[in-house]
Amino acid sequence: MSEEPSPRARTDSAGPRLVRAIGRWDLTALTVNGVIGSSIFGMPAVLAALTGAWSPLAVLLAAAGILFIVLCHAEVASRSREPGGTYLYAREAFGGFVGFQAGWLGFWIRVTSMGANLNVFVSYLAAMAPAVARPRGRVLTMLLVTALVTVVNLRGVRQSARTVDLFAVAKVAPLLGLVLLGLWRIRPQVLATQAVAAPDWTQAVLLLVFAYGGFEAALVPAGEVRDPRKDAAFSLLMALGIVAAVYTLVQLAVVGLVPHAASAPAPVAAAYGVLLGGAGVTLASVAAMVSTYGWTLGSVLTSPRIVYSMGERGDLPGWLAHVHPRFRTPDVAILVYAMAGLLFALSGGFAANATISAIIRLVTYGLVCASLVALRRRPGVDPPAFRLPAGGVVSALGLSFCVWLVSTRTFTQAWILLALIGLGAAFWAVSARGRGRGPGPAAAPV
Repeated sequence: MSEEPSPRARTDSAGPRLVRAIGRWDLTALTVNGVIGSSIFGMPAVLAALTGAWSPLAVLLAAAGILFIVLCHAEVASRSREPGGTYLYAREAFGGFVGFQAGWLGFWIRVTSMGANLNVFVSYLAAMAPAVARPRGRVLTMLLVTALVTVVNLRGVRQSARTVDLFAVAKVAPLLGLVLLGLWRIRPQVLATQAVAAPDWTQAVLLLVFAYGGFEAALVPAGEVRDPRKDAAFSLLMALGIVAAVYTLVQLAVVGLVPHAASAPAPVAAAYGVLLGGAGVTLASVAAMVSTYGWTLGSVLTSPRIVYSMGERGDLPGWLAHVHPRFRTPDVAILVYAMAGLLFALSGGFAANATISAIIRLVTYGLVCASLVALRRRPGVDPPAFRLPAGGVVSALGLSFCVWLVSTRTFTQAWILLALIGLGAAFWAVSARGRGRGPGPAAAPV
C-alpha cells in the first residue's frame, strides 16, 4: 500500500522532495538494525579462539573504543537536518573534495557490507535447503532477496521504516532468548574448555570494531527524520547500549554453554542446540536469516541517501537525486545501490566483502572525529543540539583509535584503500572540470 504525502513532505519548484516520516524510535531501530547483522552469528567462535573465556570482556573493551566515535557522530549529526551522513559532515567541515571522498568511501563501505550479508543469508538457508548452495540457487536467492528489499524501500520511507522496526525486534528476540535461557545453564567446566594459550586481544578488538560498525548508516536519511538534530544523539547512544549488552551476553552464553566454542562453525546455533536440541539449531538458523535480511532491508533504506545527497549537491550526476513523484523516495539512488550490492555479493564471499568494508570504515570514522573540532571552529555554523562535554579530548581519542586500527592493517589491504581514494580523486577532478571549477572552499552550512 502506497503512502500519501504528509504535511511534512518537502516540496519546491524543482519537484517532489523527501518526506519526514522517521521518528526517534524508528531511528533507534534503524541504528540497531544497521549494526546487528551477520557478525553476531559467527563472531562468538572467533572471539573464543582469540581470548577464550575472557571474550565477553573483549566485547566491552571494543564498545569503550567505539563510544568515543559514536559520541563524535552524535554532536556532528545534531548540527544538520539534511541527508548525507558522513559525506555531509566532512563536506561542511573540510570542503567539497574531502566531503566527496567521505561519500565515495561510504558508498563502498555499504555496498561491500551488503555483499557480505547476502552471502551469509545464502549460507544459512543452504543449511536447510542444500539446492541454494548450487550456483543457480545462489544467484536466484540473492536476486529474490535484493528485489524484495528494493521494492519495499521504493514504495515509501514510512512503510520501510516500520518494516525495519519489526526486523530490529525480530533479530534481537532470538538473541535475547539465548541469553535468558542460557545464562542460567553456564557451567564452570565448559568455561574451562575455552582456554587459549596465547590470547590476541588486538585482533579481537579489530574484529569487534567491524561487528559494531554500521551505526553511522542510520544518520544518512536525516532528510526523512522528523527531528534529526534532537534525535540523533539519543538514537546513537541508546542503540550502542543495546548492541553492547546483546553482544556481551550472547558471547557469555556461548562460551558458557558450548565446549570448545572456537571450533563451532555456527556458534549461536550450537548454543541453541545445547538448550533445545535440533529444534534449537533450526531456530538459530532462521534467526540468522532474519537478521541478515533485516540488515539488508535497512541498508537499502539508508545507504542510497548518500548517493542522493551527492547528486543533489552536484558531486555526482543530478539524475541520482531524482525523487519518485508518488512515493517520495530517491528511486534512482535506491536502484543503483541495490544493483551494486548484488553484484558484489555475486562476485565475492563474506570474508572478502567484510574485510574491505572494515578497512574503509576506519577512515570515515576518523573524518567524523576530526569534523567535530573543525565545525566548532567554523564561524557562522549553527550550534549543535547536542554538545559533547570535553569534545576536543573525545575527538582526539576517537581519531587515535582509528589511526591505531588502520596502522595494524597489512600492506595489501592498505593498497586497496589507497586505490579507492585515488579512483575517487579522479572522479572528483572530472566532475569539478565539468562544472567549470576546482574543489573550491567548503560549502555553506546547512
